[in-house]
Amino acid sequence: GDIEEDLKEILYEVAKENDVEIKALEIMPDHVHMFISFDPRQHIHKLIQAFKGRSSRILREKYPSLKSRLPSLWTRSYFCCTVGHISEEVVMKYIENQKNV
Repeated sequence: GDIEEDLKEILYEVAKENDVEIKALEIMPDHVHMFISFDPRQHIHKLIQAFKGRSSRILREKYPSLKSRLPSLWTRSYFCCTVGHISEEVVMKYIENQKNV
């Protein structure tokens, strides 16, 4: 609903500010799948911190019900892998089909 749309907007804003291309994005009830492209000289942990930090702050201010959850909206964990032996198309289809699973 509204939270999902706001989250998408925030993630695309952060991506633009950090020169990151979001190739695919799917928001699930308890996690987010993102396929991104960025300069490998950038530090992935700083990008993740930017995505999570901004979205948590803005969403918890706008939607007080999110404050009743854990001390923070996101955990510190994330999963990251590079595309190499499979095509970008396969990754994008996987992410796009997450809500159908």
